[in-house]
Amino acid sequence: MVLVLAVAPAPAQAQLHAHPDGNGTPVVRSLESLRDLDDQSWQVVAYREGPPGGPLRLRIVGYPGKVRLDHPTALEVRSGRLLWDLEDVTLDSAALAGDTRSAAAEFDLTPLLADLEQNRPLRLRLPRVFSELAVPPYVVAEWRSLPTWQEALPGQR
Repeated sequence: MVLVLAVAPAPAQAQLHAHPDGNGTPVVRSLESLRDLDDQSWQVVAYREGPPGGPLRLRIVGYPGKVRLDHPTALEVRSGRLLWDLEDVTLDSAALAGDTRSAAAEFDLTPLLADLEQNRPLRLRLPRVFSELAVPPYVVAEWRSLPTWQEALPGQR
C-alpha cells in the first residue's frame, strides 16, 4: 500500500510589524524584498506612523553604490488600466534628506490605498531607476491593512 500525502503551501499571511520609532511614536510596517525586471533586488517598506489614520509612506531602498535616486521623482504605479503617480516625499524625511548615499526614496502611499478595492498585483516604475517592480497580491493586502491595523492586546490573539 502506498500512502500519498499532498501538502499545499500555506497561503501568505500578513507580516505587519509594530514597533516604536526613536521618539516613541508607534510605527506599523510591511517589509518585503522584491526584484525588478533586471533582477536587481529592492527593499520595499510600506509603513504608517502613529495611530490608525496616521501618515502612510512607501520607502524603496536600493543598494548604496549601485543606484542613485534623484528627488523629486514620482513613482508610477499600475494595476490593470489604473495608474497613479505617487508624490516623492523623500526630502520631507530628516533621515533620508541628509543621507548622502541617495539609495532610498519615499512616497506618499495614501492616494493609492484610498483607491484600491482589491488585492490585485501592482507594477511600480521609477523613471531612470527601474522599469518594472512587481508587487504580488499578498503584499498589496498587507499595504491595504496598514491604515486601520492595530496590534492585538495580550489575550486577543
